[in-house]
Formats: sequence, C-alpha cells, structure tokens
Amino acid sequence: MYFDMTRLLTAATFLAVASASTPDNVSSRLMVHIPHSLFKEEGYDHREALFGVPPYGGSIATNVYYADDELCDSDVDTHKGYPSRETGKNGKMEPWPSPFILMVDRGGCTFVKKVRNAQRAGAAGVIIADNTCLCSDTKCIEESGLQICETSEPIMADDGSGSDISIPSFLMFKVDADAIKKELKNDKPVQLEMAWSLPTPDDRVEYDLWTVPTDSVSRDFLENFKDVAVALGQSAYFTPHMYIYDGVRSHCQGSDGQNMCYSLCTNNGRYCATDPDNDLEKGISGSDVVKESLRRLCIWKHYGDVDGVGSVWWDYVVEFMSRCNNPDYFMNEDCVKDVYKHSKVDGAAIDRCMKDSGGLTSDTTNAFLELEISAQTERGVVVLPTAFVNTAAIRGALTVNNVFDAICAGFAEGTSPKICRQCQKCGDPGECAKSKGVCKTGSISGGVSQTTFLFWIVIITGLFGGAYFWQYKKNKEDMRDQVRGILAEYMPLEDQDENGGSPMDFARQGGTASLIK
Repeated sequence: MYFDMTRLLTAATFLAVASASTPDNVSSRLMVHIPHSLFKEEGYDHREALFGVPPYGGSIATNVYYADDELCDSDVDTHKGYPSRETGKNGKMEPWPSPFILMVDRGGCTFVKKVRNAQRAGAAGVIIADNTCLCSDTKCIEESGLQICETSEPIMADDGSGSDISIPSFLMFKVDADAIKKELKNDKPVQLEMAWSLPTPDDRVEYDLWTVPTDSVSRDFLENFKDVAVALGQSAYFTPHMYIYDGVRSHCQGSDGQNMCYSLCTNNGRYCATDPDNDLEKGISGSDVVKESLRRLCIWKHYGDVDGVGSVWWDYVVEFMSRCNNPDYFMNEDCVKDVYKHSKVDGAAIDRCMKDSGGLTSDTTNAFLELEISAQTERGVVVLPTAFVNTAAIRGALTVNNVFDAICAGFAEGTSPKICRQCQKCGDPGECAKSKGVCKTGSISGGVSQTTFLFWIVIITGLFGGAYFWQYKKNKEDMRDQVRGILAEYMPLEDQDENGGSPMDFARQGGTASLIK
C-alpha cells in the first residue's frame, strides 16, 4: 500500500502540473518560408521536446522531408517518403539529401525513439506531426472528422533514455502538419526554419535550477559548476529551487488534517516528496527529502541571496553529496554538522531559519516551501532536473557545457562577460573557468585550445628551423665539393708555384685562404 501511495502522489502532482500551461518562455519559432502560401508572419504554433540540444541563438533552415512513417524501427528507410527524388541505379529513390528536417508521424513508440532514429538517419531536426485533435480545437475536429480528441496537450517528454539525443525536435499540431504533408505528398518542396533565442533583457542573466537533494542526474552538474558560477560573478544571478509536492492538492492531507501519505510528507501531509528508494519502512523517506530541501533553501537565503553566486551554497551541496548522500547518513545530524563545518556554514543560523519559516512538524504552512510550490506551478516545471535561463527552459542534458552556453547566449548583445568569450568554445568550460579563462582542453568546435595551439607552433617552428639549418649545412658542403671539382678540372696539377704549392691547397683549406696574394 505504501508503494502505491508513492506512485499515486507522483501521478497526481504530475497530472496537475501537466494539465496547466507550461510557460517555459523558450523563444523558439517554427516558420515556413517555402511555399509562400504557407508562410505565417507570426510562425506556427508548436511544442518543444524536453530532450535534445537546441542551438540557442541559432536556427536550422532547410528543406523538410516527410518520412511517411512513425519511425519506430531503428532500420530507417531513407529512400522512401516525400517529396519524390530521382531514382538511382538500384531502382530506389535517392536518400534524403543532407541537411534536412524530417517530419515524422506521431504514434507507435515514444518521442525519444522517433527522434533518435531520425538522428541516426542524418536529420538536423525533427517535426512530429500530431495525429489527434485537441478537444478545444473545433477547427481540427471539423476538418478531420475525428470522433476522438485529447483533453490536454501532448508533452514531448524524455522517456529516461534521451541523453544521447543531440538534435532538436518540435511537435506540430494536426491541422498545420496536415497542410505541410499535403504539399510534400504533391512533390512540392517545403522549407522550414526552426529557430531559438533566449530573452535578453539586459547585461545580467538570471538562471535557475529545479531539482531535489536525492536527484542523481544533477549530481555531476552540481559538483562541477561552482567555478563557472564564481567566474560569472555579478553578471549572472543563480537561484536554486527544490521541487516540493503539494500534499493538499495531492490529497495527502485528509479533511481532518491527518497525514494520509505517512513518511512521504511533513506538516501533516502539506509538503511531500517521493521516496527515493521506494521503501517507506526504511532508508531515506520523502519527509527526509523535504527537510533537506528546506535546509538548502535556508542556506541559499543566508549565503547566496545577496550576490546570486552563493559560493558557500555550492560548497555545502558538494560536501553533503560526498559525505551524507546515502541512507545511513542522509538525516544523521552529526553528518550534517560535519558538512556545515567543512563548508563553513553557520548551522545555528540555518536551524533558526528552518524553524522561523514555519518548521516541518505541525499542521502549519512553511513560507519557503509555499513559495517553491507556487513558483513551480507558475513556471510549469514538469521534468526534473530542469534549468532555466532568463525564465526559458533549457533543453537537453543538464551539463556544465549546455547551461554555460545558454547563459552566455542570454546576455544582451555586446554585454557578455569576459569568461564567455574565453571559455564558451572550450571543451571543458568548468576547467577553463577554474584556470581563469585559460582553455586547457580541446575546443568543442573542433579546434584546439590556445595553450595547445602555442605548443604546436613552437614545435613546428623548431622542426622547420632544424630542417633549414640542416639544409644550409648540406648546401655549403655541396658548394665546397663543386669548387674542388672545378679547380681540379681547369688547373693542371703538375704546375707548381715557386714555393712548391698546389692550386688545390685552397680547396683543401676549406675556403679560408684568399686567392689574392
């Protein structure tokens, strides 16, 4: 029964958030440039996938091909689809010419599987053509004649395996997708543009991270981003958020104020978290996760709220993950105190903060946890972990590179800090920031770091210098041999001067004696 409650809590809250609007504020656009009859100045309504890596600040503008398939088989037939291409010697149509955007029908398998197969087939981007109308879209229902409709918008969520997806993808609603498929099936070219930009209000970027203390996906990011945050300094303001389930909305608090979800919740069922090990009898409980979440919020209030960098907060999180992030020590007070000591956190001040905000024991509201619940509903947070830059959700894997690139793309033109110019193209921006802007690893664009470049310049210069010196010595010796040959051929060796000398004496001396007496 306890495990079923955990799943019920997750599902109830997920559906509550998913049914709401998802204002992730990513300023992506989907445009049709060709044919002009399908052009819309405002672009086409669409939904972004929660996986893949969009080129923030850039676009993909190229021809689109309709696969005429759900693309659930990893063996993709690139010789089918529309528009038609020339037939090759093998009797099949030529494959989709790169670069191309691939339109794929919805259904049959997960969004991630479709996009992965399209990526392997060489697509630069993917458009998922919806096959079902929204119940609120009367035009779609009338034109399609479909009797079945969806009450809520589909979410292109990650199925848990999308970390290898590197291309972007959009979901296009049925009426618009049908119009494009009609053009393509008539063998007419269609050119799409998928474009991304981030809100760039001023010379300071604001970025947020939504996660929970037990999340393993965000661990690598949390361990390695501190140097970047410090290097960005006052140019970027960070805010960490903890995902808290609304126990009242999820019916974990009964009408009489009783906690119906037991160890998953605090405050008589008001604030909850899923059990990380799915065992409510032992190990880390949901209420333990809520308590650690509140502790991190208080640490940020004391050490990060003012400057938006929060160096001490990052230290605490790294130390906690290293020392206490296991069932035996997660809620061990001695372990927490040890983390306080190593990260230089005033434990007494944090304990007061947790108590003054409303505590976790009685049937009362906690001010900080209430703010987190309101913020996650307003922002439309569905998937964890999720990072936002200038209120725009960052797609793709939560890595130092992805978040750093998005932050640097979020500055108003001409206002990006020096660290962006020095490290944005570096293969390891975290190490680059730690080294004060010196890139010691290869460039992600396929080039090399400045240090490596200078090293090879010195090596190549030395090699050329050595080769030149060797050639110079060789030419000098060859010239001497030629002089000896000329003297031997044109000067009779039997003619000797009065001193008994020989004309070859000059050659034997290596050219050190003068021919003029």
